[in-house]
Amino acid sequence: MTPGPSDPAEPSAPGDPHPDLLTVLPRLTQLSAAFNKGRLTERAAEAAGLALDRPAMGVLVTLRTADQALRIGEIADRMQVVGPHVTRQVQALERRGLVHRVADPHDRRASLIEPTGAGLDAANRYVASLLGWFAEALADWPRQDREDLTRLLTRLADDVTARLARLDAEE
Repeated sequence: MTPGPSDPAEPSAPGDPHPDLLTVLPRLTQLSAAFNKGRLTERAAEAAGLALDRPAMGVLVTLRTADQALRIGEIADRMQVVGPHVTRQVQALERRGLVHRVADPHDRRASLIEPTGAGLDAANRYVASLLGWFAEALADWPRQDREDLTRLLTRLADDVTARLARLDAEE
């Protein structure tokens, strides 16, 4: 049974190094399971009228939120995946007319990827669907709670990402 919002946290075992964080782990697992089992990204794609899988939508959303054309490596870094994975997705999106390559003005040997008008429209519909879902889920939350969630989740994501990058650099 997954603990509910008002259930007390499991008591920590003697010697647990971070008992306050122990209560966060099941919540992260609960959110991940809810998103995956609930097929949130697939439902958002369907609602937006898109027949794209999650990785392809990830590339489009990454380009949409960047507000600029990006190199394959930059897309991969932002998505925290490897370059060849992004290359395959970009090629598939190119065939569908959702992205195209443009010359990098700083390096003629490289190209940048940017969404086409159709790609930008698709990304906007998808994002609107996702944001609508989250807005409904948080509709009863006070404004301050929503702002705190945004601030703290941003901080957590940034700190975890930076720490993982430092670990990768040490290897």
